[in-house]
Amino acid sequence: MITKTLKSALAIAIAAASSQVFASGFALNEQSVSGMGTNFAGRSSSAEDSTTVFGNPAGMARLKRQEVSLGAAAIIAKTDIKDTSGLPGNGSNDGDMVPFTAVPAGYYVNPLNDKWAFGFGVYAPFGLITDYEGGFQGRYFGDYSEVKVVTAQPTVSYRFNDQLSVGLGLTVNRISGKLESAVLNAATPGLNDGRARIKGDDTALGYNVGVLYEFSPQTRAGLTYHSMVDYKLEGDTRITGAGFGPFSGSKYDASLKLKTPESADFSITHDLNDQWTVYGGATFTRWSRLESIVVQNDGVPAPLAGNFGTITEEQNWHDTWAYAIGASYKLNKQWVLRAGLGMDQSPANNQDRSPRIPTGDRKTLSLGFGWSPTEDLTIDVAYSYLKEEDVDINQASATKGVYNATYENSAHGIGTQVSYRF
Repeated sequence: MITKTLKSALAIAIAAASSQVFASGFALNEQSVSGMGTNFAGRSSSAEDSTTVFGNPAGMARLKRQEVSLGAAAIIAKTDIKDTSGLPGNGSNDGDMVPFTAVPAGYYVNPLNDKWAFGFGVYAPFGLITDYEGGFQGRYFGDYSEVKVVTAQPTVSYRFNDQLSVGLGLTVNRISGKLESAVLNAATPGLNDGRARIKGDDTALGYNVGVLYEFSPQTRAGLTYHSMVDYKLEGDTRITGAGFGPFSGSKYDASLKLKTPESADFSITHDLNDQWTVYGGATFTRWSRLESIVVQNDGVPAPLAGNFGTITEEQNWHDTWAYAIGASYKLNKQWVLRAGLGMDQSPANNQDRSPRIPTGDRKTLSLGFGWSPTEDLTIDVAYSYLKEEDVDINQASATKGVYNATYENSAHGIGTQVSYRF
């Protein structure tokens, strides 16, 4: 029985956990602090600094000088868990399972001439970490998950004329992940739990392509497509605990196929006058690619082969839309103020939501400013507040027990970025 409990944990594996990040699923938004100030409303059309390497590679055509931008955003999440029940009934529900997390990014753009520009970026498009307390009541459904995706993107752009620019970036993506969960011991429910630990990594290629069209010096629109990336994570699964008998402490080769979803971002930037600029944007993400997770385990002995040869777990995530509006106000040549509002759908469905994916639809408010003490240097600072709708967890399994709870999720994000032109 203790071996059957691992079935769902292995299938969910490294990718389907959730953290209170500022985009749906396990996507991250914090690739640009200057964009964060307007809630990323003009991400594909603003092209105001070198973070456009990610936002829209075509936007590099608007930059007239070489520029380097370095930034990081810190995420401080809060979760309250209430109305809990389950079998076995022992365990705590402290919440606040997302530790303090920092998301760095760096970019470089070099305008080669009036037509061509080259850029390079390093950023995190996806990532999460959830770390429940050791005695968490829902520990059999998962108590630790971590995913890190780091992307390096060499990029080129070409300007056809004063209106139309295009850009293309190749992405080299490194993913690593780790999953841990408790395993229920049927002989002594809630006591002498077993433990499952899974880890794996992979490197895969993708691309970003963008188009920027300037209707006038005051109005421009951008469209950016971030491709799907197809991974095959390879690592190992280790099981420990008395209920595994002679197999306790065993480690087996494991592989997991995962596709991070493609997305399309469209936005418009319009200068009302010399001081006011408004932004609007929408992002489509194809989370429906996460229909199921299939795990292959090699070297599993005969007594466990029926449970761990090939494992399939349905997830049934759905496609999502995110919307944002924002504005900026130039006080003078040195200072610009920013604000934005956003709404983002959750890809998880009510039936499959678990402690690993306790997210709902979310709303965000952002504020920020940019300070340019000289023509060469700009310092951007931004703050965001995220609030999710309350969501219910209703999980039941013959091998893992029952866990029911209501999650109240919120998060604060603060970021800073330094851009230097030369």
